[in-house]
Amino acid sequence: MSVGNITKKILEWVLSHGSQVLFVLIAAVVVFAVIRLIMDSVLKKNNLSGSSDNLRKRIGAIPYIAALAAIAVFALCIGEGKSFSGILPGIADWMFHGGIKILFILALTAVLIKVSGSIIEKLFDRLVPNKDGEMVKRSGTLKSVCFGAIKVFLITIATIIALDNLGIDIGPILAGAGVLGIAIGFGAQQLVRDLINGFFILLDDQIRIGDVVQIAGCSGVVESVDLRMTKLRDVSGNVHFVRNGEITVVTNMTKDYSCCVLDVGVAYRENVDEVAEVLKDIGAEIMSDEKYSGDILAPVEVFGVDRLGDSSVVIRARVKTVPNKQWSIGREFNRRIKNRFDSLGIEIPFPHITVYQGIGKDGKAPPLNVQSAAKV
Repeated sequence: MSVGNITKKILEWVLSHGSQVLFVLIAAVVVFAVIRLIMDSVLKKNNLSGSSDNLRKRIGAIPYIAALAAIAVFALCIGEGKSFSGILPGIADWMFHGGIKILFILALTAVLIKVSGSIIEKLFDRLVPNKDGEMVKRSGTLKSVCFGAIKVFLITIATIIALDNLGIDIGPILAGAGVLGIAIGFGAQQLVRDLINGFFILLDDQIRIGDVVQIAGCSGVVESVDLRMTKLRDVSGNVHFVRNGEITVVTNMTKDYSCCVLDVGVAYRENVDEVAEVLKDIGAEIMSDEKYSGDILAPVEVFGVDRLGDSSVVIRARVKTVPNKQWSIGREFNRRIKNRFDSLGIEIPFPHITVYQGIGKDGKAPPLNVQSAAKV
């Protein structure tokens, strides 16, 4: 078929059906405008002008749906070569049979979505009794994820049933959806694993923003945590992005409370009981200090001699602190321990080096030549 013949046929179709197409479009625009005016008048009449924007977002699809329905009806009239009054009985008959079923399905779906939302709300209120700001935000994220999944599931089922009532063969649709689901399952299994792991991390409240944790071989302060990824920043300023699917063990060093463990080494000649009493006195002194008293939750615990090292006796103690304060309290303890031990003459051992010159066959050690460096 030549280009001239194709052009001729297009012109013939436009001349024969153009007025009808134009009529259908004008009718759709009129239906859209009328319904939009009715909606605006109802909102103003009920003094809902302040919330009209929010309501219009929720019901804003109604005029578009009505316009599409008008286009379908008038296009059907034109295609069948009938007038609107001639096709009206058929539409009425379909409405009383298939239409009522579809309306019932839509109404039931809307009710189920509303009920599932209420159930999820009450369930999370019981599972998450803590109402602090961050937990409320986490709970909202989890609720939206659960509600969104249930909503998509219910709408999908309702759409399939509605298509079946419209006489559309849903077998190919289900087969295509199954193939697509398998392809997505193979291609995005790591993503699904990340999302599931992240969901339970948020649900169990394992990690919060500001916690110091160790996960997947990385440690640092939690800067953000969501369903897919956790972001840490270490003491050097490096940022670690850890996929939640890679997290198998979470070590949270600032959950509920923290502990500062002190391993204090003293010389073998020192009295360990006396050293233990000194450590307790230092703990009581810090607790009475206004600068640190609010960060310490319990008096210092001195466990006793933890081990006998090569050059020192190690005494272990522990201080219970508020979360994230164990390091600052530990540094202050070390400072005061050093000053107190110096004042009391308690020796803190440090490594020594012994130089051995060896002994000759005559039983005498060779002389050690020491030469001082010239001053610059």
